[in-house]
Amino acid sequence: MHPYQYIPATNITEAVSLLARYGSRARVMAGGTDLLVQLRGERYELDAVVDAKAIPELMELTLSTDGALSIGAAVPCYQVYEDEAIVAAFPGIIDAASLIGNLCNATPSADGICPLIVYSGVVTLTGVGGTRTMPVEEFTTGPGRNALGYGEMLIKIDLPKPAVHFGAAYQRFIPRNEMDIAVAGVASAVTLDASGQKIESARVALAAVGPTPIFATKASGFLAGQPASEETFAKAGEIASTEATPISDMRGTVEQRHHLVGVLTRRTLAQAVQRARGNS
Repeated sequence: MHPYQYIPATNITEAVSLLARYGSRARVMAGGTDLLVQLRGERYELDAVVDAKAIPELMELTLSTDGALSIGAAVPCYQVYEDEAIVAAFPGIIDAASLIGNLCNATPSADGICPLIVYSGVVTLTGVGGTRTMPVEEFTTGPGRNALGYGEMLIKIDLPKPAVHFGAAYQRFIPRNEMDIAVAGVASAVTLDASGQKIESARVALAAVGPTPIFATKASGFLAGQPASEETFAKAGEIASTEATPISDMRGTVEQRHHLVGVLTRRTLAQAVQRARGNS
């Protein structure tokens, strides 16, 4: 493994300056779960690892009085799923937070990304050129690639307050307990009308069935105005399956993944609707 400098940054300005100085030969370390493995496997040859855990803004986890959630880029997952208020307000996030999924690592099978998409998450990026924001669904650009530019780092993820009659859920299928990587995963979110019988709007996102997590816009659009029924969920699953672009690998085949998308879409929509009916 190539020798590198370990540099603990104490503020955003310092961290951004270091990233700009070392360019592509530097990476931010928030937890290290992925980065340390990648370094040992010589995926990267780095000159600097910038530790972000001492930067206060990146460690902030806030559920505001108006119900919005802000997750700092270095907040450990356990702080999310052990917070009772967040568990109650954002159960679809909790479905994945206990599994893990690194947004910046941009793995198509990452469990954490699709729930952020269906909750309409927005990322804040800061770099030498200033600060910008974008929807989570635009952040991953390919396997292991993201939208971070020169000298930029992820600061936080913001999730708006869920609307009344909103519900979300995430489920995945894994080949066996010893291989804790999804063959396919689906996150679904719905907002129901006051009667709880009709879907006003929906968002569906797919994991591990394309080069990036997929915001299934066709399935999401189809669901608007439809009855919250098993027939609707099944049709949405069929549509979502056509939006998947999977490959065959050691975990599963193309055909299996298409099938799983349909099954998991039906199941997560049913669970999301159940949660939405309890969110009044």
